[in-house]
Amino acid sequence: MKTFSISKIIYVVFAFFVLTFFSWYLFEKNIGTVNIPSSVPIDTTSDTAIGADKVPSLPGFILSKGLSGFSLNIFAKDLPGVRAMALDGFGNMWVSQTSEGKITTLEIKDGIVTRQHTVLKNLNKPHGLVIDNNFLYFAEENKITKLALYSDDTGEKIAILPPGRGGHFTRSLLLGPDDRLYVSIGSTCNVCNETDERNAAIYSLNKDGTDFKKVASGLRNSVFMAVNPVDGKIFATEMGRDNLGDDLPPDEINIIEQKNNEPQNYGWPICYGKNIHDTNFDKNTYIRNPCMAPFETPSFIDLQAHSAPLGLAFIPEEGWPEEYWYNMLVAYHGSWNRSEPTGYKIVRIKMNAKGEYLGMEDFISGWLTKAGEKTGRPVDIKVLSGGTAYISYDSAGIIYRLSRN
Repeated sequence: MKTFSISKIIYVVFAFFVLTFFSWYLFEKNIGTVNIPSSVPIDTTSDTAIGADKVPSLPGFILSKGLSGFSLNIFAKDLPGVRAMALDGFGNMWVSQTSEGKITTLEIKDGIVTRQHTVLKNLNKPHGLVIDNNFLYFAEENKITKLALYSDDTGEKIAILPPGRGGHFTRSLLLGPDDRLYVSIGSTCNVCNETDERNAAIYSLNKDGTDFKKVASGLRNSVFMAVNPVDGKIFATEMGRDNLGDDLPPDEINIIEQKNNEPQNYGWPICYGKNIHDTNFDKNTYIRNPCMAPFETPSFIDLQAHSAPLGLAFIPEEGWPEEYWYNMLVAYHGSWNRSEPTGYKIVRIKMNAKGEYLGMEDFISGWLTKAGEKTGRPVDIKVLSGGTAYISYDSAGIIYRLSRN
């Protein structure tokens, strides 16, 4: 009887230590229930906790001279395929993981990502995100869906989009100054005459999906758009065609606008840049240059060919050095078929309060080393008041943060 009692005591003590260790392990790994503003369908198997790297600034990066007192560090990681970013009214971030078919929320407290939650999965290449009045609008390759934030809402399809081909399957979204959604649809090829006029264009629609109309055409692949808060104009990056050498055609930044309520043509496939005729593709004979106004709209700015410009954002006044006010930042994803690589950086487009172009310089560089090594490919960029900017990097699953020390 005495032997049984001792064995029982040993068993109880052993079980206590096992349970204590297991509880500690769960705590350290941040596995368990999630506190968010309200219930939301999440994939709890992918629930992780992440802290921003506490370093003065990541080594190897060169910041613009005006960024004295700023540092660049890793804000979030383990987000494979991360592309577009959007912030909600709770201060949390929503991101699209295009290659993974997911949309994920990052719960943020005191500037630190404390939790990641996969909100939606098994999507068809989700990309563009807009958050407005507690609703998330997200674009997949073939549709736009409206979803109530932090609810059991399964989403409402508000628009059907043509399928992407030729590698241009990303569908970007923007909430315009007119309170309408704008969606960009890329071409189905490198250079061709499209058989479906819905491609290579930008469209506008009401937030319930009605009044879907074209506002711009002749755009090979305008992957991201942004509104200049100074004048309300919509700007879009544009990737030029391939196979014309290292320096042609230029990539572009365009101002998307209508004239007399009619969509403007930005030139592709027969024109590029400042109304340059692509005679390599277009062999027709014309009485006058087919790329001149009023037939085509020239670019606002020409960029280095094959830079692959993606996300763009405007710098507000609050919290930023005065020399950067009204300026535009553009993320160069970087070349893949140029003999000497180019891009792989964030550039600053200098603009004045009237929206006039004043020049260009590197803002953050270092993802392309002097030896030609490529260490990162910036995608989207979000610039906030207070001196903070976020930059996504898809293939590494990283979001960087630029902030004041």
